[in-house]
Amino acid sequence: MEAITQAVLNNKADLGIIFDTDVDRSAAVDSSGRELNRNRLIALMSAIVLEEHPGTTVVTDSVTSDGLTAFIEKKLAQGGKHHRFKRGYKNVIDEAIRLNSTGEESHLAMETSGHGALKENHWLDDGAYTMVKLLNKLAGARTLNPNIGSKVLTDLVEGLEEAAVTVEIRLKIDQNHADLKGGSFRDYGESILKHLESVISKDPNLNKAPKNHEGVRVSGYGGWFMLRLSLHDPVLPLNIEAQSKNDAMKLGLAVLAAASEFSALDTTALNKFLQQ
Repeated sequence: MEAITQAVLNNKADLGIIFDTDVDRSAAVDSSGRELNRNRLIALMSAIVLEEHPGTTVVTDSVTSDGLTAFIEKKLAQGGKHHRFKRGYKNVIDEAIRLNSTGEESHLAMETSGHGALKENHWLDDGAYTMVKLLNKLAGARTLNPNIGSKVLTDLVEGLEEAAVTVEIRLKIDQNHADLKGGSFRDYGESILKHLESVISKDPNLNKAPKNHEGVRVSGYGGWFMLRLSLHDPVLPLNIEAQSKNDAMKLGLAVLAAASEFSALDTTALNKFLQQ
């Protein structure tokens, strides 16, 4: 993202587009150098798709922000529904297909990694098609005003609330630790999540998300955190978003209070964040 942003500014380009090597993930940069990726790209795609299909359900992965939910459901005039599901682009796409089969209209499935699929494109995981939607929007605006720039795209995400502090920390499980007693890291990880839920239920400052399909997601102190078990590795990824470092640390301390009960869980990375 840093490279494409600099290239856009150096060349005074209208828009920058970047893909991964097999072009199933994509992101963009507007003429001012503002990045259009992660939650911001999902918000932009939601705004475009909801203009075409008002009220549709947007399916995303589990670590999208609370601000994105508010943007899709309350800020956009065409008001859609945000369905936060699991990590993994295949999970997100399959869930959108499943919703349609039950009668709930969904036209967009997108992950914060940049994977995205649309119903109109046969649910293909296609980063190029995502960028075509942005280019079509920009081209349409320029037919009406040849001097208009890519600000027409960033204007579409006006009102998206974005966290000042965004952190991802990976807490590793020592599979050889005696605490596992020969069991699997998955069982151990699930016991950590269950204990965290118990701890959270006793804290009046924290509220567990009423709808959640993966791990433990909690709101509090003006932000949120999510702790989940990796699909394949002995790791518990922790995502924290907050409006200040102090609030992010309060959320991190809540996780640490529960995690410290488990000796096989390496909390070094979390402690390092809390001590910065």
